[in-house]
Amino acid sequence: MNHNLTHLHPYPFAKMSALLANSTPAADYTEIKLGIGEPKHEPPAFVMDELRENLDKLCHYPTTSGTFALRQAIAHWLERRFFLQHLDANTEVLPVMGTREAIFSFVQAAVDSRPEERPVVVMPNPFYQIYEGAAILANADCHFVPCTADNGYKGDYNAVHESVWQAAQMVFVCSPNNPTGAVMDMGDWEDLLRLSDKYDFIIASDECYSELYFDDAPIGLLQACSALGRDDFKNCVVFHSLSKRSNLPGLRSGFIAGDANLLKAYLQYRTYQGCAMPIPHQLASIKAWEDETHVAHNRSLYQQKFALWMSELGEQLELRMPEAGFYLWVKAPAQFDGDDGTFVKALYENVNIHALAGRYLSREVDGHNPGAGYVRLALVASMEENLEAIARIRQLLDSAV
Repeated sequence: MNHNLTHLHPYPFAKMSALLANSTPAADYTEIKLGIGEPKHEPPAFVMDELRENLDKLCHYPTTSGTFALRQAIAHWLERRFFLQHLDANTEVLPVMGTREAIFSFVQAAVDSRPEERPVVVMPNPFYQIYEGAAILANADCHFVPCTADNGYKGDYNAVHESVWQAAQMVFVCSPNNPTGAVMDMGDWEDLLRLSDKYDFIIASDECYSELYFDDAPIGLLQACSALGRDDFKNCVVFHSLSKRSNLPGLRSGFIAGDANLLKAYLQYRTYQGCAMPIPHQLASIKAWEDETHVAHNRSLYQQKFALWMSELGEQLELRMPEAGFYLWVKAPAQFDGDDGTFVKALYENVNIHALAGRYLSREVDGHNPGAGYVRLALVASMEENLEAIARIRQLLDSAV
């Protein structure tokens, strides 16, 4: 077996299970799950109809590159959403079976590990653990960029030492960020692109939460490239998905887009890997990418829930409104010694609310874990459950004074 498998960390939810192993949920309450970022809003009915109406096409093998119709629908969506002049559906877009799989496999294809020089993959901290696991199994070292209140929870890439950049082959960016909800602005993208030009590394931008915003639509990496006249998207790729945008996590439908040279090599890798989206999924995906009405409705539901939390618990829990996404990145209250593990246990044991301890989403570097002392709450439950969760948390905080 690959010896690097022994270096993989348990997934955050496995760590949560260990933390709560000796705990019993409050018996007087039904459980409310705010720990896992799985969308619970209704998926668009017309997408589900399209899926059902084409189940007979499961008798055909799908191609790795997907149908031209799907690639074109994705290209047109990117052009509309990110103000791109033109995106080549044949060379700059590739459908994938969910961005989790694509992010992982792209690292395997793109990182070149050689005996004489161990590559580095740079990533935010806290982070989506797939970035780390993919880097480890690609025989690369991880360099973590802390995302803290001091840098707007976005990370300061200009503070990364030159020796790291010289070995870096890829930088992961998550904008909007999971879990902090921070968004890269044009200046942030310019800084990172300038570093990429200087040190020749790939920028891999995870933009799966890009459609869940509150005020202005977040700027994407390809949009920044286009604004700067970099229409070849050199060394730049983005990952998008229908999971959060359209409440279709089980459809496993997303895409990677950007630098045609990178996608050409990655397509060859995927051809050997054997990953191809089933044709009914592709046809349903086309319908989803072509419609924005359901996305706007989905977005408004999250806006209502965030407004509720901010008005009802904003001061008592010291909530910070994110720029996008569906997570609250919450400081553990003083009543629980500011400790994220203590707070999530209290939520579980006293009011049967599932949350995620922030320390499990990040790594300790130089004696500091930027996720420690924070708790991630995913506002994916119904409005009724959110109202109930707020009432329970208020009760918990009052009783802990």
